[in-house]
Amino acid sequence: MALKPSPAGDTALRTLSYAQAAALAVQREMEADTHVVVLGEDVGRGGIFGQYQGLQQRFGAQRVIDTPISEAAIMGAGVGMALAGLRPVVEMRVVDFALCGLDELVNQAAKNRFMFGGQGRVPLVARLPIGIWDSSAAQHSQSLEAWFAHLPGLTVVCPSTAQDNHSLLRAALQCGDPVVYMEHKTLWGQPGEVDESLAVPLGRAAVRREGGDLTLVSWSRQALVCEEACAQLARQGIHAGLIDLRTLWPWDRETVLGACARSGRLLVVHEAVQAAGFGAEIAASAAEATGCRVRRLGAPRIPVGYAPVLEAQSRVSADQIVATAREMLA
Repeated sequence: MALKPSPAGDTALRTLSYAQAAALAVQREMEADTHVVVLGEDVGRGGIFGQYQGLQQRFGAQRVIDTPISEAAIMGAGVGMALAGLRPVVEMRVVDFALCGLDELVNQAAKNRFMFGGQGRVPLVARLPIGIWDSSAAQHSQSLEAWFAHLPGLTVVCPSTAQDNHSLLRAALQCGDPVVYMEHKTLWGQPGEVDESLAVPLGRAAVRREGGDLTLVSWSRQALVCEEACAQLARQGIHAGLIDLRTLWPWDRETVLGACARSGRLLVVHEAVQAAGFGAEIAASAAEATGCRVRRLGAPRIPVGYAPVLEAQSRVSADQIVATAREMLA
């Protein structure tokens, strides 16, 4: 589907934070389509990360709606709005809190179009930030993207850069079906160049680095850690390619499987717990299609600790990625 262009003449690169890029994306879509609304806790003051900064002042409290503290009510209202013809952005603050609103998302939004023969559509974007939030412990640091990728009817997006957070959020708002949009909690202040005119379609990965010795696949903040690992490997004479999935469902099979066929080795890296993580789907698909050698790296199956020394046990470091890559090439 073609994406709506940015306003004429407003295509210059600018440096924005990950949060500012998202706020600008929502602003542009609200300007282009009066059916786009925002609802959630603290959105009127800009959101707890600044991802809605200035929007209520620009569009008013009837389009940027502060809600009570009830995730089930927020998500349920968003589903109802979508079925009535609006395009709501449903703010859940963090994915950990969104678990209180799962029935509305899983059993209503995801299934409505199928169960009612296409008579209803749910063009809803649920923003569910994921990832380890520094010193925030087990109930605020989960990466649950595999849960949503498992569910028919949902598109799942995990942007890693300011540019992708702008372009993919606009694509999600134009999608016409429910999108689970999962930004990383520690990327909000990450700066990057943003070109408003750059359209990034859902379902297309980004090749961050070319390399024929090994293929790395990752997403969200862990893709940035993989970039660091690739740089270390390059200094050791190992040329690793890096693919940032960006969209987990639908994921870009053509790009990933083509790279795996060329390199013969695949290492999938994610911040989520390794057991039953989405990396297993990619690894199995690549092995079945290309016969390549596969490995996975993810967090151990433990709650994220509060103390820094415990929190570190749940992180996948660049050094771990480098060591595993070297093992695969031995």
